[in-house]
Amino acid sequence: MPSLKNLHISFFLTILAIAPLVHSQAPGYEPPRTEYGVPDLQGIWTNRSITRMERNPLIDDGLVLTEERAYEMAQGSFWMSLDRQQQNNPITEAKAGEAAFGSRGHNAFWVDAGFTMGLVKGEYRSSWVTDPADGRIPYKEGGAALRRASHLPEIGSFDGPETRPVGERCIAMAFAIGPVMQNGIYNNNYQFVQTKDHVLLMSEMGHEVRIIPFAVEHSNEDLQPWFGDSIASYDGDTLVIETIKPYPLQGSYISPTGKVTERFTRWSDDEIFYEYTVEDPSIYTQPWSGEMSFYKETALFEYACHEGNYSLPGILAGARRAAIDALAQ
Repeated sequence: MPSLKNLHISFFLTILAIAPLVHSQAPGYEPPRTEYGVPDLQGIWTNRSITRMERNPLIDDGLVLTEERAYEMAQGSFWMSLDRQQQNNPITEAKAGEAAFGSRGHNAFWVDAGFTMGLVKGEYRSSWVTDPADGRIPYKEGGAALRRASHLPEIGSFDGPETRPVGERCIAMAFAIGPVMQNGIYNNNYQFVQTKDHVLLMSEMGHEVRIIPFAVEHSNEDLQPWFGDSIASYDGDTLVIETIKPYPLQGSYISPTGKVTERFTRWSDDEIFYEYTVEDPSIYTQPWSGEMSFYKETALFEYACHEGNYSLPGILAGARRAAIDALAQ
């Protein structure tokens, strides 16, 4: 039976073999269309990849990687290294006061971060950020802290269920569905649905859904949607989504005065080209942009988080016990 390592290598070589084919099919490609005459983006898609939003500042290869360099970077990634390490380390019982390797919350068996660097229109990418050219988000001084503070207003206390992070409480995992849409260590599948009046984007991570109307102007209602006030339109064969005023706890890349513009283009039968631009002078020194591709997938899987989530009550119960013991001294 082939080892998991050999399967990883075989999978990567298969992707390398089809990459030129994917790239060559796009010119002159005519996308399928919905009953409303617009390009059909519907189906199950994935952005599973080792590539992340920002480029490692120690990498000087630029945005586009050679096949050889992409393979080297994938093999040296944290998750691939963890996978190889855990293949050779059986799950062990933790000794008192220690955390045994293999007995933590997420071992490699549950991780589905992908085995390759991100492939965008036939090119391997070292980051999703394309502008600025260094692949880094252009935070202004204090901008990163300002963004964190917007969705972690009670950081530092964490002494009650109301102030624990929404992800830890299994309420929301909004980093995946966006805006901006991102990949993670697992649950990297999505379902896209188009109707005459709306487009729906659902992530496997948390089964969260963005329901976006086709409209010319943003809503004037005081209600602040969790994923922000989004409107959709078509620019030729490209679906365009513009979002403002995200709910603070959602963890968006923008403040209430910023804007995210996303563009979805059917590049081939198996690929959707995703572009985005983030504008917010209160956080960034300049607008910044990125690119990613979604690839055809077969199914969404059940997302379970709250079931068996003993960490939250355990953490809080331990804190209450510590407080009681402190008062008794």
